[in-house]
Amino acid sequence: MITFLWPLAFLLLPLPFLARRLLSPADPGLSGALRVPFFRSLTGGVQAGTRSERTSLWKLVFASVIWALMVTALARPALVGEEIPIPAEGRDVMMAIDLSGSMDQQDFAVGGRSTTRLGVVKETADTFIENRTGDRVGLVLFSDRAYLQAPLTFDRDAVRTLLDEAQVGLTGQQTAIGDAIAISLKRLKDRPENGRVLILLTDGANNAGVMEPFKAADLARELGIKIYTIGVGAEAQTVNTAFGRQFVNPSHDLDESTLRQIAERTGGQYFRAVNVDGLAQIYRQIDQLEPVAADPVHIRPEVALYYWPASAALVLAGLFALIVLVPGASARRSFVGG
Repeated sequence: MITFLWPLAFLLLPLPFLARRLLSPADPGLSGALRVPFFRSLTGGVQAGTRSERTSLWKLVFASVIWALMVTALARPALVGEEIPIPAEGRDVMMAIDLSGSMDQQDFAVGGRSTTRLGVVKETADTFIENRTGDRVGLVLFSDRAYLQAPLTFDRDAVRTLLDEAQVGLTGQQTAIGDAIAISLKRLKDRPENGRVLILLTDGANNAGVMEPFKAADLARELGIKIYTIGVGAEAQTVNTAFGRQFVNPSHDLDESTLRQIAERTGGQYFRAVNVDGLAQIYRQIDQLEPVAADPVHIRPEVALYYWPASAALVLAGLFALIVLVPGASARRSFVGG
């Protein structure tokens, strides 16, 4: 459907007619006026006569059409399509995932088969990212150092792909929790204040990097950014070994106290994931605490058409000038030859 975005522009259509009717004509006997040898050709002649009157009428119609096209272009005609839904902009969610060497430990099980911690994290985080419709999602990977893998984006599929390609030890073997928070804050700080969230997942303690975790948490609190921390690793258990039954704690490196304080200082929460179902449940809880965007916004796509009447007016104006000035050029040549 074609519509006009500025329909009030059509009120300008009678402007030339009103100006001609209401303004006084210039004094023809005004001294000092510029003498133009081909003026008669431009005006269509000054003598009253049938031919002169027909020429003036033709020029008036031509000029009126040009003016009407210019006003039509000013009214901004546009082709408006059917309504389409677009997701309402929601939260800015940055995910910081630990890739230290301990994330390769196989203390989780899926379908009865042992699985690495990172493998479970990938699977559950993938579902979480997929469901964050309308949110901007970013990805930070860390171990010895922290790296921005994906900036905040609506392209959740790209973030999922980058997470799926991540490998244990890609950035080292240790754990730089403070640096991971700092890199994430750098990307979140310039976003709108409401809805900035960092989800930090690790299975260890801060033993690398230059930023202290608590200093990073305090900075997050000053910026108004929530941090949800997730500690990953199986619970302590007694297992049968060649030396008898022994007490084994796969998560002995996990610093739960630090993770809990980081979350509390920023208004977030700490979660402990000891199995696949528990980790999936944690992401569902975060979904409830930080719900996705509201219902989608409906818009109508618009294709601008103003350049069509504007181009037509330009072409007609050039043609009009050409038709009027050619006889004037002939008059000049006659004047000079005489």
